[in-house]
Amino acid sequence: MNTANLQLEGFIMAVAALSDMLVAKGVVTHQELSAALGQAERAVEQDDDHDLTDSNRAATLFPIRVLLLANEASQRGKKFAFSDYAELVGKLT
Repeated sequence: MNTANLQLEGFIMAVAALSDMLVAKGVVTHQELSAALGQAERAVEQDDDHDLTDSNRAATLFPIRVLLLANEASQRGKKFAFSDYAELVGKLT
């Protein structure tokens, strides 16, 4: 696997952990996180200024969708490995 992919994997999981901490401290709610991530997802999907191929758009959306799934899992009191989230993103898109 490409080292950059491993770095991205670690970064995504770190952001998921930080998101959990912010919820636990009452700074944001799971719903607010979901809304913010949903807004980011829609912005990428609706971006017509950049001529992204479908595969490049999917790659751009991937970390957002992993974080959405991690937030949903956390809300249910569950946590999964990155590979589980990646598999779910693949199945859902």
